Amino acid sequence: MQSLVDWYNNSLGSFMPKEVFIFLVSMVPLIELRGGLVIASLLKIPLIKANIICIIGNILPIPFILLFIKKLFEFMKKHNIFKGLIEKLEKRAMKKSDGVEKGEFIFLLLFVGIPLPGTGAWTGSLIASLLEKDIKKASVAIFLGILMAAIIMDIVSYGVLGSIVS
Repeated sequence: MQSLVDWYNNSLGSFMPKEVFIFLVSMVPLIELRGGLVIASLLKIPLIKANIICIIGNILPIPFILLFIKKLFEFMKKHNIFKGLIEKLEKRAMKKSDGVEKGEFIFLLLFVGIPLPGTGAWTGSLIASLLEKDIKKASVAIFLGILMAAIIMDIVSYGVLGSIVS
C-alpha cells in the first residue's frame, strides 16, 4: 500500500485531495475499504473521517452490483465481450459461495466482514446476485459486513500499523 501512497503523492497529490483518493480506492474491487483505510492511515487522515469516507466509497457500488451485474454479465457473454473473464468471475464467486444456502445472512456478513483475500463487498454482492438472494437481506448483511471490516481494519491500520508507522 505504501507504493500506492507514494504514487498518489508523486502524481495526484498536488491536485486531488487525499480524501477523494481514499474514496475512489474504497470503490475499487479487491482493494475496497480495506485498502482505503490502510492508505488513509498512511496519509494521516483522522480515523473517523477516514471511516466515513471509506464506508461510503465501499457501499456506493453495492446496489448496482446487486441489481444489475447479472444482466450485465448475460449481455457481455451473449455479445462475446470479456466472456472468458466473466465466466471466470462467476465460477470464482460460485466456488466461494459454499454454505450460503445455510445461514445466508450470517455467511454474507462474515464473508464481507472478515478481511481475507478474495472476500469483500464486491464479491459478496456478486455471490448474492448470482444466487438471486433477497436484495434487502443481502444489502443489510453486506452493510453490516462492511462495518465489521472497518472495525477490523481500524485496529490493523490505525492501531497496529499506526504504531509501526509513527
